[in-house]
Amino acid sequence: MSKQSSSTPTGRGSPLAPPNRFESVHREVDFDQLEPGDELLDDARKIATEFLPDNAQSIVSENDSPDLPFRYSLNPYRGCEHGCSYCYARPYHEYLGLNAGLDFETKIFVKERAPELFRDWLAKFKGEPSAVSLSGVTDCYQPAERRFRLTRGCLEVALAARYPLRIITKNALILRDLDVLREMAARRLVNVAISITTLDPELVRTMEPRTSCPEARLRAIRELSAAGVPTLAMVAPIIPGLNDSDLPSVLKAAASAGAFGASYTMLRLPLSVKPVFLDWLERTQPTKRDKIEAHIRSTRDGELTSSQFGQRMRGTGVLADQIQRTFHVFAKKYGLNRCLPALDGSQFVPPPDRSGQLRLF
Repeated sequence: MSKQSSSTPTGRGSPLAPPNRFESVHREVDFDQLEPGDELLDDARKIATEFLPDNAQSIVSENDSPDLPFRYSLNPYRGCEHGCSYCYARPYHEYLGLNAGLDFETKIFVKERAPELFRDWLAKFKGEPSAVSLSGVTDCYQPAERRFRLTRGCLEVALAARYPLRIITKNALILRDLDVLREMAARRLVNVAISITTLDPELVRTMEPRTSCPEARLRAIRELSAAGVPTLAMVAPIIPGLNDSDLPSVLKAAASAGAFGASYTMLRLPLSVKPVFLDWLERTQPTKRDKIEAHIRSTRDGELTSSQFGQRMRGTGVLADQIQRTFHVFAKKYGLNRCLPALDGSQFVPPPDRSGQLRLF
């Protein structure tokens, strides 16, 4: 049975404001002097999302991690209103002088020039085109996208330049852009990964409070696949002792919805993700907390995270091996043991530089 403090914010993944590792001063709100039902408590629980301008001068990042299947990534937003308690991206907010708890999911930085900056990057791009991943860090289809439409703008830029994209999301809002995605897929310029952690809607509401429900994500797989968009079901993350037993049912449902293939990642709790997730466990899964934490540690050599390439996405140990075998057995059973089709970068035509400068090569 879950429990909720009278001061816990409604509709948020975390009530915490964990100390920023880069700041010497930490501020905490003290509700001890207030009585339950006090109007100040009610106001404190209703925390509106702030959208802040991000004056980024570039939009595409490059990585050389052997654990990631992409070289370039593009993130129109910093912070994520989805509020997933386990999100590995939470510590990035600390670089902005904010915290990885409530600030991460209530203070969203908006890169309003994202499509323009992406176009500039493509205009200057030289070399062999390699797919850009949308949502390498935060979800490009989080609720803010309904208002700002930056992801759609970037899709339109990519389509015009015939540049390939990979999209990762757990929000059915992606279906809004089915018209663009269908045309890109027809040219082998896009594939999509939909993250599904569980089919239990109640667990989703507490663990991923502002994401799409499981049925909506399956609908997204169904409609994307029907439109010819190769779509992967990502069981991510698997949390040992909590949702690992859901793996067969998630893969079966994804296959029934028409997913092309499937993948998974194992939970890890780096830096300030650790206090946020452990607090969530204590509040929502008090009877399972100790077991879940012990299982996580058993897949991380006694720790709660691992940064070693080749291990951080899959974990190690007996339980991690069992989960990996289970995934492979059911992925094969349901025809999901396939890699997404290769994207075609040969069609790329760089857009004209806004300065009017012509390319020499």
